[in-house]
Amino acid sequence: MTKIKNPFRYGTMTDKLTIESIEKHLSEIKDPETGRGLMTMNQVSDISLNDGHLELTLGLTTHSAPIAKTYRADFESGLRQQFTNLTDLTINHVIHDRPASKVGEIGLTAKTIIAVGSGKGGVGKSTVAASLALGLQQAGSKVGIMDADVYGPSIPQLLGVSGRPSVDENQKINPIDCNGMPVMSMGFMIPEDEAVVWRGPMLHGAITQFLRDTSWGDLDYLIIDMPPGTGDIALTLSQLIPLSGCVIVCTPQKVALLDAVKAISMFRKVNIPVLGMVENMSGFICPDCDKRYDIFGRGGAKDQAEQLTVPFLGDIPIVPSIREHGDTGTTQNNLTNAGSAQYIETLIYNLVNNMATAAADQPPQVQLPVLG
Repeated sequence: MTKIKNPFRYGTMTDKLTIESIEKHLSEIKDPETGRGLMTMNQVSDISLNDGHLELTLGLTTHSAPIAKTYRADFESGLRQQFTNLTDLTINHVIHDRPASKVGEIGLTAKTIIAVGSGKGGVGKSTVAASLALGLQQAGSKVGIMDADVYGPSIPQLLGVSGRPSVDENQKINPIDCNGMPVMSMGFMIPEDEAVVWRGPMLHGAITQFLRDTSWGDLDYLIIDMPPGTGDIALTLSQLIPLSGCVIVCTPQKVALLDAVKAISMFRKVNIPVLGMVENMSGFICPDCDKRYDIFGRGGAKDQAEQLTVPFLGDIPIVPSIREHGDTGTTQNNLTNAGSAQYIETLIYNLVNNMATAAADQPPQVQLPVLG
């Protein structure tokens, strides 16, 4: 796993151990969520220094939960290296509460909105989207998932949830709950064997209603499972909300990569940043002999990502248990299964770490609150 570009050391000389020098050092360390200084964002408090024993409280938001362990270790390491005459160091870790502001013309309360897309169907896009949402939630973030694949909604099946959303007294849709994660999908609205036959304006209306009229609550991440291909839903989303970016899922073979390139081109045309590519079904490791078989090839997405200057987030091999969990509605088990967990964890870590690095390099502008 790639660590955040080191924000914790600023030179080779050891600083004199005083409260002032410690505060100066801390003021240069960036919050991984906003890219702004920890001291500026009031995330370091209760600093005390007694006979070389430094004690302080560090608060990180739940948005940073997927990389918090590494960040905290680097934070401590940076202090010890900068102040070698410390006799002891105590860091109290707490959650820093920072609710999401309303963004976009519809006033959605989500800090990071990620579309998961693909150039074509059948590459495991929905499975990756569901695993991404579940993994972020397991790490400690507040997550919702919206199934924008109106023609082929798979999220309810993958998560093992069903039912019909209710409407509250404020005419807001109550999403279906999946162990604390709000979920919205066209799959909740129509019978499983019924097709959706809609033109563009109806699609636009449905997506708008899902985003605007659903009681999503306060989210760190909203994951949007996009329909495959290069339709107009990406344009609808770009007009409604400030998407943080998209993740493109593809398989290694050339025929899938050709369509993935088109999907990246589409997102770029509507000014949606590409956060990275994921290579799914990247080889099969035989459980009987541990020999690897590259059924669809290997490394194609990584090579393509380098050519397009897009981050490569990781690969996921063909693991029978992933298919089994999807069929039984227990995709959350991908996070604990030995054959799949490490790959999904790497994908999530790299995604959040890359966003933290980008924020440190260029802190995002503060979104103006929506009136009303």
